[in-house]
Amino acid sequence: MKLLIVEDEARLRSTLSAGLRAEGGTVTEAADGVQGLRLASEQQFDVIVLDIMLPGLSGYEVLRRLRTREVWTPVLMLTAKDGDYDQTDAFELGADDYLTKPFSFIVLVARLRALMRRSATQRPALITAGDLTLDPIHRSVSRGQTPIALTPREYGLLEYLMRHKDVAVAKAELLHNVWDTHYDGPDNVVEVYVGYLRRKIDTPFGTNTIETVRGVGYRVVGGN
Repeated sequence: MKLLIVEDEARLRSTLSAGLRAEGGTVTEAADGVQGLRLASEQQFDVIVLDIMLPGLSGYEVLRRLRTREVWTPVLMLTAKDGDYDQTDAFELGADDYLTKPFSFIVLVARLRALMRRSATQRPALITAGDLTLDPIHRSVSRGQTPIALTPREYGLLEYLMRHKDVAVAKAELLHNVWDTHYDGPDNVVEVYVGYLRRKIDTPFGTNTIETVRGVGYRVVGGN
């Protein structure tokens, strides 16, 4: 699950990002409406979590411009307001769901997964590298017909690498996007988890999906 969180409250944004990464998500953050609009327009996400009250551009305006540009990524809007008028505005502009602060993180995750299931028919659901298949809707991985069980962190790491297939991804980028924006531990944790992944997705099948790019990081390779 690749998500964009557009939220100006730094603590809430960091908390949501950490929680969604722990659920296996790949998270990109934006602190204002201008940055959020740019990222949502230039990159492909499975779901966008969009606050209404934002500096630069409001969430309403970001959503309006996205739909005008025919960006149909599902959007879940967050707001401290709770009036019916606000919800009506959001839905009329093209929002797919709406949560009022404060909210339960468990409910947020359930809503996001529901949005992904509903939108599965609108975009390719599977990510592949050779016969390795990752399904972001069901958060499952398989090699051919063989299912592979991964932990949330392993899944998040593999999803990020597969979404950047054939591109060398730096360790710092993996730490920032798969672990946490503010992670300050040793970067060899990436090597450890790449090792875990290789033992599950490559070693039993005699394949070499994750390559080490010396001096840079790692790259997933595989035919379309």
